[in-house]
Amino acid sequence: MSTRALKHIAVIMDGNGRWARQRGWPRTRGHLEGANAAKECVEACLELGIEYLTLYTFSTENWRRPKEEIDTLMGLLQKFLREYTEDLRKRSVKLEAIGRLSEIPTAVERQLRKSIAATAGGKLLTTILALNYSGRTEIVDAVKRIVEKVVAGRLEIDQINPEIFAEHLYTHRWPDPDLFIRTSGEMRISNFLLWQLSYTEIYVTQKLWPDFGREDLREAVAEFGRRNRRYGGV
Repeated sequence: MSTRALKHIAVIMDGNGRWARQRGWPRTRGHLEGANAAKECVEACLELGIEYLTLYTFSTENWRRPKEEIDTLMGLLQKFLREYTEDLRKRSVKLEAIGRLSEIPTAVERQLRKSIAATAGGKLLTTILALNYSGRTEIVDAVKRIVEKVVAGRLEIDQINPEIFAEHLYTHRWPDPDLFIRTSGEMRISNFLLWQLSYTEIYVTQKLWPDFGREDLREAVAEFGRRNRRYGGV
């Protein structure tokens, strides 16, 4: 199959903490190196002509981590956005975000909004950060919006179908992912894009995220090109 059919890649960037622990370093060092790997991923997508990249940056479950680690993660995210936004803008990368963004720290949300506005003109690649994100919560939020429309008389129950439902998801502006990549060898999707991954090709690598470079993404894309997507057909 031609990789021209590949428009959207979704990634669970897993293994930062283990990467650091293997080297006797604090987990925060792993997150820092993970941010650099995210930059490499963006660069590789630009080189390959990928149109959309969704990165699972912080899940709702991540709030269960120690406060010190959460504070470090949020600080790194704010620093990453502040320092990398202009580079994204110059490279025509449009930044977007999904999740319950109002629940992240105010300073981080403020910087995120600034970065989204600054890169709004990007045409080559849309990079979507899943922040304070949960696939189940996204589905519940979509149901609530649909119910509100039904109660208000703006939508009939018989009109509800998969297409209508998808229009109420956080991701309604973008196509579903064609390729889902998970690093660190874990064989699960961890509450990520539960609706959108229905027909997505899955690629799992044993590499930890900080070690996942451009050539690794190229190999994942090449593997995608060798598969035959039948969507339930023959």
